[in-house]
Amino acid sequence: MSAKTISIIILTVLVTIILMKNTDEVIFWIFGDRYIPKLAILGTMFASGVIVGFLLGRPRRKTDKQQSIEEGFQTDSEANESGELTDPYRSNLSDDDRKYID
Repeated sequence: MSAKTISIIILTVLVTIILMKNTDEVIFWIFGDRYIPKLAILGTMFASGVIVGFLLGRPRRKTDKQQSIEEGFQTDSEANESGELTDPYRSNLSDDDRKYID
């Protein structure tokens, strides 16, 4: 078992123990006094924390610059039109290497 799996199991057991030990009712004010089990409040707060953590922890969307790098470099005709070299490694090549590639 990986460390991630073990930590998830331990966290789940601890959350279950905490929730089961807090079953008494408390007065909770949301637009008036209501008697709500502490279990429901703690469970709701834990679930919302998991959802927020998931949303903040997921990978960000790629920017246009990152997408263009991953999709590949411009074709030779596009590079000639723009007048710039798009391959960052091309500037490190000698003239003989450039002639061989072209």
